[in-house]
Amino acid sequence: MAALSIRDLDDSVREKLRQRAARHGRSMEAEIRAILTEAVDDDGPRPDLFSALTERFARLGGVDLQPPARNTPTRAADLPE
Repeated sequence: MAALSIRDLDDSVREKLRQRAARHGRSMEAEIRAILTEAVDDDGPRPDLFSALTERFARLGGVDLQPPARNTPTRAADLPE
């Protein structure tokens, strides 16, 4: 396995990494490995914003929005020639 050194890492970034690692119950080294692995893991195309939001809120019970009732009939667009 390869070893990696990171120079000139800002102290605030190091502290945030430490806190993130603690939240996930792992060492900073394990947290950094997980971050790097996720960053380069290519599972194919990422979902578009709508799909990502739909998936995220589906876990919370979803959101069911109904379009508002139309009070006027639809009309064709008036486009210049």
